[in-house]
Amino acid sequence: MAYPEPVEALIEAFERFPGIGRRSAERLSLHVLRDPRAADLARSIERAVSSTKRCKTCRNVAESDPCGICSDETRDGTLVCVVEEPRHVEALERAGVYRGRYHVLMGSFNPADGTEREQLGLGSLCKRVVEGGVKEVVLALDPDAEGEATSALVLTSLFELEGEVPRVTRLARGLPAGSAIEYLHKGVLHDALEGRNEVRPA
Repeated sequence: MAYPEPVEALIEAFERFPGIGRRSAERLSLHVLRDPRAADLARSIERAVSSTKRCKTCRNVAESDPCGICSDETRDGTLVCVVEEPRHVEALERAGVYRGRYHVLMGSFNPADGTEREQLGLGSLCKRVVEGGVKEVVLALDPDAEGEATSALVLTSLFELEGEVPRVTRLARGLPAGSAIEYLHKGVLHDALEGRNEVRPA
C-alpha cells in the first residue's frame, strides 16, 4: 500500500460517493491534506448529518419536521409534485414557478442499482392521497429511462388505490430528453409545468 493507512481510509471514503473513482478520490484526499481549511469539510459534514432530518410528510431534507414547505399555509396543499431528489425541489423553488407541495422519492426506480420500490416512499405518497385533500399529483421526474420507469411505478401505485384517484399529470414533453431537472432554465421549467398533461396507466 503506497499511502499511510489513514490516507487510504480517506480515499476509500471518497470513493463511496457517486461518480467518484479511485483517481478522483486520491486527488480529493491529497487536497484535503495540503489545504489547512479542509477541517471545515469534516465539521460541515458532521453538522449536516446531525442538524437535518427527513420531513415525515414529504421526505425532503430539512431542519424541522414538518419542513418549511409542508408547514407553509400559503402553499397549495391540493397539489403534490413528485420529484426524485431534494435538489429537484431546490431547482423548482429557485425558479419560483410552483406553489404546491412536494413528495421526494429520494431516488429513482433502478433494481440493477439497488433501488427498489420499497425505498421510494410510495407508501407514504399513497397515504397522503388516501387521507384526502390531494387533487393533483404532478410527476416531475427526469426525462430519462430511470425517470420513465419511476413515473410508471408511481402511476401504477396511485391507480391501484381504492376510491377516487386524483388527477395525475406529468411535466410537458418540452423538457430536453436526457436532461436533469436541476440544470434547466427557469423558463423551461415554467413552460413544462404550464403544459403538463394528464397520464393514466397503459
